[in-house]
Amino acid sequence: MSVGAVGTAVTGGSTGHGRRVLVARLDSFGDVLVTGPAVRAVAAGADHVTLLCGPQGAPAGALLPGVDSLRVWAAPWVTETVRPLDDAVLAEFRALVAEERPDEAVVLTSFHQSPLPLAMLLRLAGVPKVSGASVDHPGSLLDVRLRPGEDLPEDVPEPERALRIAAAAGFPLPSDDDGLLHVAVDDDVAVPAEVAALDRYVVVHPGASVEARSWPPSSHRALVAEYHRLGVPVVVTGSPGERGLTADVAGTTGIDLGGRTSPAELAAVLAGAEVVVVGNTGPAHLAAAVGARIVSLFSPVVPAVKWAPYAEHVELLGDQQAPCRLSRARDCPVPGHPCLAGVRVEDVLAAHERLVGCALRTIDASLRAGPDSRA
Repeated sequence: MSVGAVGTAVTGGSTGHGRRVLVARLDSFGDVLVTGPAVRAVAAGADHVTLLCGPQGAPAGALLPGVDSLRVWAAPWVTETVRPLDDAVLAEFRALVAEERPDEAVVLTSFHQSPLPLAMLLRLAGVPKVSGASVDHPGSLLDVRLRPGEDLPEDVPEPERALRIAAAAGFPLPSDDDGLLHVAVDDDVAVPAEVAALDRYVVVHPGASVEARSWPPSSHRALVAEYHRLGVPVVVTGSPGERGLTADVAGTTGIDLGGRTSPAELAAVLAGAEVVVVGNTGPAHLAAAVGARIVSLFSPVVPAVKWAPYAEHVELLGDQQAPCRLSRARDCPVPGHPCLAGVRVEDVLAAHERLVGCALRTIDASLRAGPDSRA
């Protein structure tokens, strides 16, 4: 499944003409991934699901099960896509809604976001039922309103928050759905040859969307060097804009995949890793969606209870009581970046060993002994 340009539909799945539901999540890659369980809940009760994403989140939306039509629209009020709100933008949105013909819309937002700007545009476009969670009184903009802190507890993981909004709109999660993050990747998606040739590897993902959420590059470099000393191959991943960082971190011993993988290929790489070392950034949620073991280098600028990888096997590192806690800062407000700079290479290695249940050298010896020893 590929992602089209703004306003372009990507279709697949049900073709019925019954209940048509538009599910919206307009921000980033990771934000869209964590709505996956809610999207599946809506898909279980709808004949057609349109997922409305912004340009940053659309590649994640293309991986989610239950989506029949993926639409991409840059909202003027979203930080990454800010643009003037004018008649042309409104006409673009009206045309999108007219093409999708939703009977209702479910607006999914994080705890600090309001559904009301989008709800207003949906109303103006003629959508008869709109659901969302809003601190502010919605007037006539929402038919189903959850009140954060009352109807909707705030200290719940983001996937569970989205599920509660979907359930209030009339789309409970089916009993046979585990409610975890999942992605759908075609069988013909392959990892790069140099990765496929490895018996085992660790993924180190050094990038993050903002500086305040990043473990220092020097620490990442030292980690790659230590894994190499222990005989553990390291694959370093990153976006096209992070090629300089991934090359620096990989050095001469790591496999540098910076800018070389599509989201689906990255999912395949993460799925094959023994452990994924990653900050609180979109690929952490992708690692959770493929069932990877995760060492989460988590800066507390946002609450871990909401945004830590939603998965079974996670080791959370980082001082969650640091002075930057809950600041939502993009640039670290504390000299020395203590929340993450205090995490040592040996802390990551110890977390790795806890996740796999044995010492790294023991694993290495087992692999050298041959495949029969790894039953």
